Amino acid sequence: MKILIVSDAWYPQVNGVVRTLTTIREELEKLGHAVEIIGPDRFRTVPLPGYPEIRLALGAGRKLARMIESSNPGAIHIATEGPLGFAARSYCLKHDIPFTTAYHTRFPEYIRDRVPVPLALSYAAVRRFHAPAAAVMVATQSIEDALEARGFRNIRRWSRGVDTDLFRPRDKDFLTDPRPITLYVGRIAVEKNLEAFLKLDFPGTKYVVGDGPQLEEYRRRYPGVKFAGARHGEELAQYFAAADVFVFPSRTDTFGLVLLEALASGVPVAAFPVPGPLDVVDGAAVGCLDEDLARAVSCALAIPAERCRAYALTWSWRASAEQFLNNLKPLSCSDRLVQS
Repeated sequence: MKILIVSDAWYPQVNGVVRTLTTIREELEKLGHAVEIIGPDRFRTVPLPGYPEIRLALGAGRKLARMIESSNPGAIHIATEGPLGFAARSYCLKHDIPFTTAYHTRFPEYIRDRVPVPLALSYAAVRRFHAPAAAVMVATQSIEDALEARGFRNIRRWSRGVDTDLFRPRDKDFLTDPRPITLYVGRIAVEKNLEAFLKLDFPGTKYVVGDGPQLEEYRRRYPGVKFAGARHGEELAQYFAAADVFVFPSRTDTFGLVLLEALASGVPVAAFPVPGPLDVVDGAAVGCLDEDLARAVSCALAIPAERCRAYALTWSWRASAEQFLNNLKPLSCSDRLVQS
């Protein structure tokens, strides 16, 4: 089957949505399907205010319509609630073509952290976006429950996996700073609640790997923290494996792929007891969740690396791809003959 994915999050962006879509495409192709991803890189763009590395497509409607028709897909998935997502949604609704969506990001909470917009208003807009979808894919039970409580329907599970060949236990001598070494990997932005980690009064060394709009500000304000910038591939995996505890301060992520990457590296997790960490590590004895983040770090230090690694091995990208495939709504022959 030819699968078309429309996403406002795509290369050169580096985030969990892009990593998820990249890996899912690879797995679907291994299963014999063809996958095309339409991202902002194929349009004229402008930077998102406050996030210059994120580009927003301009005037996508007609060009995107031609791309959809040229692709002649067997199924359409809209990954994000951005300009491309809205344009693809409008096209599908206009031509009565079924499509699926995914809830990757808790945008209402992100917006609330920056401007005083009531959550009820933001959720109403997001709910309206997803309402016509044949399926709204979510990663965890906590997010499904939260969305259902806010009136979302047609919710289907789409879990995640981890590359256990890349992310694996390695020699911790890669980092030689005083231990314990606590590590954060991800975007350096206000919605990640990173200062909850940076402010911790805890012995050892704090490392932050990643880039984002608050990087230079936090470098100035927290000179004792090691900011390594963005790292990828083998080098990123070395940072993970060299840490003693992975700290995940976010309260708004819907999953957190980095949690699994840390666990696959044999590194336990310390986080707040919120959706994402609750779904990934709670009850598995591979991390500690506490409203006192310093206490969670102290607790996580006692967790053996072997237990973390064994747990991560149970998460499969192949199973994730099969879930995604089963959630799709195939287009009928008449749907696929639409021309503008």
